[in-house]
Amino acid sequence: MGPIEAFTTAWRKSFTYGGKATRSEYWWFALLDTIIYLILLIIGTTIFANTENGILLGVAMIYAIAQIFPSLSITVRRLRDSGKEWVWIFINLVPFIGGFWFLYLLVQPSVVG
Repeated sequence: MGPIEAFTTAWRKSFTYGGKATRSEYWWFALLDTIIYLILLIIGTTIFANTENGILLGVAMIYAIAQIFPSLSITVRRLRDSGKEWVWIFINLVPFIGGFWFLYLLVQPSVVG
């Protein structure tokens, strides 16, 4: 799956927590999502930093809030694809080691069957 297809699929399946998401689908979405957010943020802060009109900063904030839903659903589907339950998302709450453990879970290969 290519980057654009992964990104659009994640947005289409924003509220679909069933099924699975491959590693490539997850990581392409994560990469494009981060790039788009950073572009919106950089453009918003550089162009509108000295003006009263912060429309693009508002767009970046709206995008940041809106992307919570596809990010959460694709993460749940990625965990399911690697053979884990959705509750493993909460490992992120463990200080220091939680984020690394979660990253380890996300890079695991797909479980066949």
